[in-house]
Amino acid sequence: MEMIYWVFIVVLFAISFIGLIYPIIPSALFLLAGFLVYGGFFGFQRLSWFFWVIQGFFIILLFGADYLANLISIKKYGGSKAAIWGSTIGMIIGPFVIPFLGIIIGPFIGAVAAEILVHKKNVKSSIKIGFGTIIGLISSIATKTIIQIIMVAYFVILVTK
Repeated sequence: MEMIYWVFIVVLFAISFIGLIYPIIPSALFLLAGFLVYGGFFGFQRLSWFFWVIQGFFIILLFGADYLANLISIKKYGGSKAAIWGSTIGMIIGPFVIPFLGIIIGPFIGAVAAEILVHKKNVKSSIKIGFGTIIGLISSIATKTIIQIIMVAYFVILVTK
């Protein structure tokens, strides 16, 4: 039975990593669910208050990484708040319209369309801003992957002592 519990916990963690590519999946919630399921099945003794404080800090970093990477890259390429909103909407809708590639194409199209429609920018500068969203997306995914690996590794170290 213990093996089934661990499989369930690992599946929750795996879903959290899938959430890095499909932003509609709340990665942080699946990580937390994995920790809570562990506690429910095996007890919370190994998960001290310090563990929860550290994990809470990392969850804040996960949310901040998304926003900051997008904001910095779009601003660096001359984008506005409209481009940020457009890329966010594109990131949510893109994977459903174009499976797999939609995660990249959606934010790009959203940012470009927002700059053209809201700020009447020319196509060339709007495309440059669109590429900025792709750079922001890639940096965000890389940063969040590292954070999530650290979170899971810390958990594994604690529970396998």
